[in-house]
Order: sequence, then structure tokens, then C-alpha cells
Amino acid sequence: MSMQGVPQNVSRRREEGVPGLFSASGLTYFLLGGAVGAAVALLFAPKSGRELRSDIADATRKGVEGARERAGDYYEQTRERATEFYSTAKAQVGDAAGAAREEVRRRGETLSAAIDAGKRAYADEKRRTQSSALMEPAPTHYEDQDKG
Repeated sequence: MSMQGVPQNVSRRREEGVPGLFSASGLTYFLLGGAVGAAVALLFAPKSGRELRSDIADATRKGVEGARERAGDYYEQTRERATEFYSTAKAQVGDAAGAAREEVRRRGETLSAAIDAGKRAYADEKRRTQSSALMEPAPTHYEDQDKG
């Protein structure tokens, strides 16, 4: 989204976190101000008390219906986004878990291969040592005393 053509103070306010007209709190204040303005206009209108009360009741009824519709729309949008977020998060967690399982399996295979190689090396060395011990004559103590 390009910020071209947007006054600098608007982009600066966004960066600083200052709410604007189209933020949630800005929109709430705007609607609240509109409602107060409409109520004041109705109170100062040149109508009889009965007509004024009827107009206020109609305006209130319309406002409540509109608010319910908007709340329902916001609820549906939020529900859809939450469902989408949940699905995406669930898929990402599943992918990460699968990758972790694969890595554990791979490392387990590497560890098993290292253990097997160590066992083979031990057995080979033991066999070599035993066969060389059979080939060499056993040392005797009296031969060591003659040299000394």
C-alpha cells in the first residue's frame, strides 16, 4: 500500500500509534458525536412534544437496528477471520510438528548407525587383540630378571 499523496502528519500519527478517524476508537467517537448532534438537533426542532417524542423513538429504533446489523456484520467478519487464523495456525503447527518428528527420526537413525559402528569397531578390535595375543608368546618373569 503506497503512502503517496498522504500528508506526512497522517503517516507520522500512524507510526506513533495516534488513533485517527478510521481507527476503532476514532470511528466510535465519530458515531457518538453524530448521535449527540442528532439528539441536540431533535431537541431544538420546532415540533410539538408528541411529534418530538415520536421522532426520537423512531430515530432510536433505527439506530438500534442499524447497530445490531453492524454488530452482526462485525461478528461475522471477526468469526471468519478467527476461523481463518485458527486454520492457518493449525496447519503451521502441524507442519512444524511433522518437521520435528522427521528430524528426530533422522537423528535417531544417525545415532543408531553410530552405535552400531562403535559395536563393530569394538568387536573387530577385540578379535584383532585376541588373535595377536595368541600369536605372541606369553612374557615370563625370569626373562626380565636376566636382563637386569
